[in-house]
Amino acid sequence: MIKTEKMVSAPPVFSEHGFPSVARDLLREPGLLHPEEKEPLIPRPNPEAVIHLADNLRKIIFPGYLEAGPPDPDTRQKKLDLEIQGLYSIFIKQIRLSFPHECRLRGRLCNVCRDRSHEQASAFIRSLPVTQTLIYKDIQAAYEGDPAAKSHTEIILSYPGLLTITLYRLAQTLYTLGIPLLPRMITEYAHSLTGIDIHPGAQIGEYFFIDHGTGVVIGETTTIGNRVRLYQGVTLGALSLPPKAGDLFRNKKRHPTIEDDVIIYANATILGGETIIGARSVIGGNVWLTESVPPDTKVMLNRPDLIYLKN
Repeated sequence: MIKTEKMVSAPPVFSEHGFPSVARDLLREPGLLHPEEKEPLIPRPNPEAVIHLADNLRKIIFPGYLEAGPPDPDTRQKKLDLEIQGLYSIFIKQIRLSFPHECRLRGRLCNVCRDRSHEQASAFIRSLPVTQTLIYKDIQAAYEGDPAAKSHTEIILSYPGLLTITLYRLAQTLYTLGIPLLPRMITEYAHSLTGIDIHPGAQIGEYFFIDHGTGVVIGETTTIGNRVRLYQGVTLGALSLPPKAGDLFRNKKRHPTIEDDVIIYANATILGGETIIGARSVIGGNVWLTESVPPDTKVMLNRPDLIYLKN
């Protein structure tokens, strides 16, 4: 029998002087970004702080659901008030950090934007009861639209669609207040958790329900009416642009409009800013649309020819 020597991997070799050339190359400007984007000293929001904000906002929107609270109502209110005050302070700081980068890109001074951080943080906090009402309507839509849902609590604790819609609605308020960076960071955090991508600029009406949800994409200029239901893999997107045409379309309507009471089934793709799906229409699974659909219309693919083979 031939004996084989056991292969022993060589120990890693460490430089006595570190890796100065690697550090130098990483700091070298590639020439691809705006000068303001490359400036390392410009303050920016802290991603960990934004995640902390998002997680605690959900606890505030659903008091007593995501963590145990005191049984006494007065104590619960005082505890919630303290939590809101703490979030208010964090919001002021992160809003202040959001503006210098944006202002430099647009050639503006930042002092006015920084001075507004208290006002914007206060406006956001005061909007929370209205946002909570919208979210509870979304919970009701999920309960009425999904027979598998046994209770509202189950939806709050376990439905990825509701988690994403909750953070979207909170981020959308920040977006409406004109706060840069933070809204997108919050919705992309939800995207990383659930696989559902909703841009904070999208306009979404009441009683919105995403069933299952993985792979859903809703673009920035999408408009969605009331009582709309989406299934997994739905894309409400923009048509592909020519190279370097992004700036020409940046503030224009690029994504579809979905009117009231529309149902869109799994993996349907609807593209384009001029595309309107009329009220009460049903879009079947795997349908590809780049043109408008009148109200009360069903759009479906022809049934595929199935082949059955015996073993």
